[in-house]
Amino acid sequence: MTDSKLILPRRKFLTGATLGAGGLLLSGCDALTENAGFRSFLRTGEALNKGAHRLIMDRSALAPEFSAADISPIFKANGSISGDTPAYNAHVANRFAAWQLRIDGMVRNPLSLNLAQLMKMPSREQITRHDCVEGWSAIGKWRGTPLGLLLKQADLSTKARYIVFHCADMWAPNVPYYESVDLVDAFHPQTILAWSMNDGTLPVRHGAPLRLRVERQLGYKQAKYVMRVEATDDLKKFYGGNGGYWEDAHDYDWYAGI
Repeated sequence: MTDSKLILPRRKFLTGATLGAGGLLLSGCDALTENAGFRSFLRTGEALNKGAHRLIMDRSALAPEFSAADISPIFKANGSISGDTPAYNAHVANRFAAWQLRIDGMVRNPLSLNLAQLMKMPSREQITRHDCVEGWSAIGKWRGTPLGLLLKQADLSTKARYIVFHCADMWAPNVPYYESVDLVDAFHPQTILAWSMNDGTLPVRHGAPLRLRVERQLGYKQAKYVMRVEATDDLKKFYGGNGGYWEDAHDYDWYAGI
């Protein structure tokens, strides 16, 4: 298992593959990140940075799992606490009876599944620690449908490279929350679309009816209010092109491995 304290964000570590000379630690550079030119420089190393993480981290390893006694009595609801659109609020009022998850894009067998169908499929339960980029952590129990199982049923194209999660919550007009992972994380056994938290129905504030759990990454990758799962060959096709809302709007790392 990779040390859970080993966090290698782009701002703090650029490998020698990126800079050509061993590596450069960029601690205490918040002032530089306010400069548009410097942010652009950081983004130019993104593709190499993704590859570097594959070289230095065992991404097939499991995140630590805990016992029921370790579950946190309080699990902070961070970011959006509701999908808060007319369509989403209608689903909440109807207890998600008419809600359906779409799985499409670069697949040969697009799927549309309601919550009952998802809950009847083989599921995985895991008690894991959620680590937020803000510095807090909490342990929760999650149950959900393995993402890899759904992608196999959808018959994922061999040309697909990434999985994009489209969410119900809007952060600005016409700017929905979204996130993405590559196929390594998509087929990781602990990557699930969770519909249960702490033995109960997933609460709205935590992303009902469905949220991503990709346990080897930081909290902002755990997309809530998932409505659609889309397979693609290129993240540049979506919104700001960096693979996620926080990556587009605030230069967060696309790969937030821990």
